[in-house]
Amino acid sequence: MDLYLTSATAHRWLEVNLKKISPFRGESKYFYGGVRMYAIIKTGGKQYKVTEGASIFVEKLDVEEGTVVTFDEVILVNDGESTKIGTPVVKGAKVTAKVEKQGKEKKVVTFKYKPKKHSHSKYGHRQPYTKVIIESIEA
Repeated sequence: MDLYLTSATAHRWLEVNLKKISPFRGESKYFYGGVRMYAIIKTGGKQYKVTEGASIFVEKLDVEEGTVVTFDEVILVNDGESTKIGTPVVKGAKVTAKVEKQGKEKKVVTFKYKPKKHSHSKYGHRQPYTKVIIESIEA
């Protein structure tokens, strides 16, 4: 028995499997060939790999929702043909993003207990974040 896929089922199989292994978190479209332009930015003491149209969660920024934010600390820019690596940042490169939402993550509970000592302590923490959508990358 020969196993073959029609073009519709092959396309659906690609969508399902590419969604599982997509290297860019938050992409709405699938990218089948070549290299998509990406950058590595630094904000809040962390580094993030971003592409245009991707939404990422960063440490809390002190801005309102709907505001356009510019990230100037761009460590690396790759446009598919060449890669620019900064020392420590790429000169003239910037990434613009729009703030979509401010929020807090789920609560993390820390419970410490010492048996036979009548000692216990319970602490909770919710880390604030800012969700941004990357609009453009300029090298």
